[in-house]
Amino acid sequence: MRRHRSGAVEFRERDGAGPVLILLHGIGSAARSFEPVVERLPRDWRVIAWEAPGYAGSKPLKADWPLAEDYADALAGLIDRLGIARAALAGHSLGALIAGAFAASRPARVSGLLLASPALGHGRAAGDLSPEAASRIAALEAEGAEAFAAARAARLLHRGEPAALEAVRAMMAAVKLPGYAQAARMLASGDLLADAARIGAPADVICGAEDMVTPPEGARRLFAALPRAGALTLVPETGHALATEAPEAFAAALRALMVQGETA
Repeated sequence: MRRHRSGAVEFRERDGAGPVLILLHGIGSAARSFEPVVERLPRDWRVIAWEAPGYAGSKPLKADWPLAEDYADALAGLIDRLGIARAALAGHSLGALIAGAFAASRPARVSGLLLASPALGHGRAAGDLSPEAASRIAALEAEGAEAFAAARAARLLHRGEPAALEAVRAMMAAVKLPGYAQAARMLASGDLLADAARIGAPADVICGAEDMVTPPEGARRLFAALPRAGALTLVPETGHALATEAPEAFAAALRALMVQGETA
C-alpha cells in the first residue's frame, strides 16, 4: 500500500477498480497494521487505511476532548476529497467506535460495516475522563512511547509469536501526544452500543476468542444491538491484535461483508 496525504490526513492506499474498503486502526496502532490483511483481499478492491488524526503524519484534531463524531467528520472529509460516495468500513478497537459513529450519522455512505475487536467506549460525558483513559495518558507521558509499548504489547496477543510481538510493539512505540491523548479522551466518552442502534447498514462483528483488551462479551453485546447484524465470529487462539495474529480470519470476514454489501 502506498502512502498518501490529503488535507490533514495521511493514509495508505492500494488502487483498484472494484469496491471500496476503508480501514480504521486502533488506539495503539497504525494504518500498516492492516497490511497482512490487505495482502489476502481481492486485488481489484480499492483499499484505504487512514492514519487517525494525531497519528503518524496526520494532524491532531482541534478539540482537546474530541468525540467519536469528530473523528467521523475527519473521515468524511477524507473520503469527500478522494471522491468516494459509498464504501465498506472496517474499524478495529478504537476504530470501531469511529466506524460506528460514521455509519450511524451517514447511513447512505456505508455499504457494510465490520467491527473488529470493538472498543465499546466508556460512555462518560465529554470532559469526564474515565480512570482507564486517564491511566493510558499518564503512562505514556511518564514512560515515553518505547517503554510504554514494551510494557503493553504482549497483552494484545494470545500466542505471542516473536514477529507478531515485534510488529505490535513497533506500532505502539510510534504513538505520540497529543494524538494518543485525544484518542483516549474519545474512548472515555464513546458509546458504540448507543450508536449501534442507529446503524442501518449490514454489520458483522469479529473478535479474538482470547482477547483480554476488548473481551468477547463486549462483542456479543454489540452484535445483539445491531439492527442488521449478520455474523459474529470469535477467532480461536487469538487475542486483540486480530490483523496481526489472524489476518486470514480478518480477510475472510471482510470478503463475507463485501458480499453482503453487494446484495443489500
